[in-house]
Amino acid sequence: MKPLVIDTNVALDLCVFADPATEPLRQALAQGQWRCLATAAMRDELHRVLCYPLVARRLLADGRSADQALAVWDAAVSIVAPAPKAPYTCKDPDDQIFIDLAAEHQARLISKDKAVLCMAKRLARLGADVLPRWPETQA
Repeated sequence: MKPLVIDTNVALDLCVFADPATEPLRQALAQGQWRCLATAAMRDELHRVLCYPLVARRLLADGRSADQALAVWDAAVSIVAPAPKAPYTCKDPDDQIFIDLAAEHQARLISKDKAVLCMAKRLARLGADVLPRWPETQA
């Protein structure tokens, strides 16, 4: 089974916004059937974004803190070493760490980012799958 790499926007959908489209992914992670990988830099980025005013207001409205949302993320991921630069470069430099990690571990990368999604065919050559959302069912 391939490990997962989840970009920051999808992590926000899971940990802050409870986007209904992420429910199948949330269930898959809660059941512990999938190994989700992240690096310390990815965690730091998520922590920074959790403090953005729009996100912080949403957390406050839900009676939660950034640290509580981050704890949900921490429970779902395994922190691993940063991956070496992948053979392909993303147009958005902020997304490169996700590309690199997915390529290194031949993982499923879940991202809604157009700069990442357009790299799906290239990353497939490296054994990484790029998905815009978690499929309803898994084989």
